[in-house]
Amino acid sequence: MNVKSPTGAELREVHAFLAKYPDVQGIDVVLTDCHGIGRGKTIRRHELDALYLSGRPIPASMFGQDVAGDDVGDTGQVLHDGGGDKRCWPIPGTLGVLPHAKRGQVLVSMFEADGSPFTADPRQALVRHVEAAQALGFSPMGAFELEFYLVDRERDARGAYQPARYALTGRRSLNRNTMSVDELDEMAPFFEMIYEGAEHLGIPLESVISEYAVGQYELTIRYRDLMRAADDLVIAKRLVRSAARRFGMEACFMAKPFGQEAGSGMHLHLSLENPAGENLYADTAEGALSTLMLQSIGGVRRTIGDTMLVLAPFLNSWRRFASVLYSPASDTWGFENRTVAIRVPNTSGKARHFEHRVAGVDANPYLVAAVTLAGALRGIEERCDPGPAAEGNSYNDAQISDLPRSWLEAIDRLEDSSFMREVLGLPLHQAFVAVKRAEYQRLALHVTEVEWDLYGFSV
Repeated sequence: MNVKSPTGAELREVHAFLAKYPDVQGIDVVLTDCHGIGRGKTIRRHELDALYLSGRPIPASMFGQDVAGDDVGDTGQVLHDGGGDKRCWPIPGTLGVLPHAKRGQVLVSMFEADGSPFTADPRQALVRHVEAAQALGFSPMGAFELEFYLVDRERDARGAYQPARYALTGRRSLNRNTMSVDELDEMAPFFEMIYEGAEHLGIPLESVISEYAVGQYELTIRYRDLMRAADDLVIAKRLVRSAARRFGMEACFMAKPFGQEAGSGMHLHLSLENPAGENLYADTAEGALSTLMLQSIGGVRRTIGDTMLVLAPFLNSWRRFASVLYSPASDTWGFENRTVAIRVPNTSGKARHFEHRVAGVDANPYLVAAVTLAGALRGIEERCDPGPAAEGNSYNDAQISDLPRSWLEAIDRLEDSSFMREVLGLPLHQAFVAVKRAEYQRLALHVTEVEWDLYGFSV
């Protein structure tokens, strides 16, 4: 094979890695599927050169599977061409080490044999829209926030999952402890492992807080170019999950694991820069929001209803909207307001950006970034007016917004959306809809214990 790496990955990155980590023998090759789940294989140290020189074959059916890994025939990705492999190439800057696991890790993306993008790969959807923005003179910048729960492997006497014991003391607290620094101290060994891993994996983790629920935490990641921001989130989730196992607990990235507690979001902060690195969302000289930023917000508001299946991709995702604990399922926007969907933080005028707050932590970050950027570009192209900013508690306004109200309605909305066909491309659009319909049917046929409790011998 004479195809040069279409990602721009270079062999010198391999040589620097092997020299720095002479004892690392295994490297996880991670391809992110449409659910945001890492699929792939573990290769040996001597195989790393070949990965960078000629890529690695992986079945394209990875993008035609449901969340459990079962094939979904209607995706168009399962055996449609005999079930052959496509070529996966490493993403520059993602080769690093999970020090606690003593293994390397590198993200890959899928391509055709001739080096052209494989269009059912969600990362390629984001690449297309970043390139479209760059063609207009914009450099998309961003960062994700990562919320998650730490839970014990052992269930309580009722069979329910419970908050994990603290890594330092072994104590279990059932208090909310929102923003408690003492709680962080009791989890210090775990977070020290996280920060050490982040350094070896090249992801710029910043602050950590104890969030608004028992056993819930949030990590923030430094702002940088949007492609790397999405890669950062993928790597960070895998790091957190892997480290949690070393302490006898599990990291949970469901959007709403506990019905009476806060959901877990994956807020995206976004802005556009010019080629000189200047923020195009910066306030005007008079201190007002820039026209470009207002148009971007208008575009996201106009398209958000069509994107809800990306932002809330699973049945559990929609439970997050059943409670208004900082989970805005709406198209509202406002200044320094956590009840709106699109928040303008109170940053300095030069650092101005907006925060998209609707996506759950269970969403695919590549797709979340793609639909948000595409909506912003649509708003600039069509000069969308965002309308007046919401003030005070906007949750009541959410009842009149034009958004899907259920998972099934979101599936129908995305399937019928010309905007989403354009954003995802036809192969990914077909696959994503088919997978979600298959998951819906699977769960629609499952009778839960709650239904038995409520209806079994009463109706």
